[in-house]
Amino acid sequence: MKSLIALCALVLATSASAADPKTRLLDFSQQALIGHEAATALMAEQIPAKVWKLYPASKWAFVSQVEGGLTAAGICAVTARVMLLPLTPTLKVVTLRPAKTATAFDAQPGATMEACKALARDKLKEATGAVVSALVKV
Repeated sequence: MKSLIALCALVLATSASAADPKTRLLDFSQQALIGHEAATALMAEQIPAKVWKLYPASKWAFVSQVEGGLTAAGICAVTARVMLLPLTPTLKVVTLRPAKTATAFDAQPGATMEACKALARDKLKEATGAVVSALVKV
């Protein structure tokens, strides 16, 4: 009986530790332009499942960064970058050796902060789409 309980515990522990995440999305954007949750949700909807089949989350991560804001002259300048980065085999941490990178930027004169946030979302979508289209045929 003891060996059966030990075997069940071992199977449960192994299956819990073996479960890898289906996606690995990291975001380092300015909170004033786009929130962390909004950026990762936007990337998750832009990256199809076939990308994760070719580049599994156990070996790869998508990293995004949106920077910019309003200047004193009222110009909204936004830069969005998305990178596909490998993970180290043992520690599963991101290595800054991008397999693919895309950057999208734009400036919009006379923009409000809401228009600047919308521009940031659009540029993040554009950069994510560029990386995805370089990896798989959409």
